[in-house]
Amino acid sequence: MDENIKWVISEKVKRAMENLEKNNMEAYYAEDEKEVIAKISEIVKEGETVAVGGSMTLFETGVIDYLRNGKFNFLDRYEDGITADELKDIYRKSFSADSYFVSTNAITENGELYNVDGTGNRVAAMIYGPDKVVVIVGINKIVKDVDEAIKRNREFSAPANAKRLNRKTPCAKVGYCMNCSSEERICNEYTLIKRQGKKGRIKVIFVNKELGY
Repeated sequence: MDENIKWVISEKVKRAMENLEKNNMEAYYAEDEKEVIAKISEIVKEGETVAVGGSMTLFETGVIDYLRNGKFNFLDRYEDGITADELKDIYRKSFSADSYFVSTNAITENGELYNVDGTGNRVAAMIYGPDKVVVIVGINKIVKDVDEAIKRNREFSAPANAKRLNRKTPCAKVGYCMNCSSEERICNEYTLIKRQGKKGRIKVIFVNKELGY
């Protein structure tokens, strides 16, 4: 990557990190997956009950495999053969987790987390419940402001996720949001976390890579 482009990106990350701290959220930076896991090992203690929200980033960075290493009580929503009732139980138990791992659809340079959910279990746990929320985010998800966050979801995140989940929605066919009324729509709960009431509860780890949707 061109050195000047690297500089522009690094300045965006710096602004976002500084503003997250002002908004009572902790911010960290990792060059790669190895550094992500190293930072998580500092944040999360062995024996903790941990859970995750739906996220491709957690797979791409090796976080899911790390949580499956037997050192944690992992409420694994991705376990093979899990039933609908068992998944519902995991969603509910996740609110009592010591640490909850997620990514975010977009993060503004003002230090705000913007997310759109299908059922709301992910954003609900981010807002309230788990003692710690660890957000893993690639540099591709940094946007200028909330307007850009909304645009990013409509033009990229929503159609990409709908396609991944094989949803029969207009966006999965045309590649952009059409604000549909489909029964398979995945954009139902819209949230913006501007500030964290409990200082340090939300911890954001930026990764110097393009990750997730």
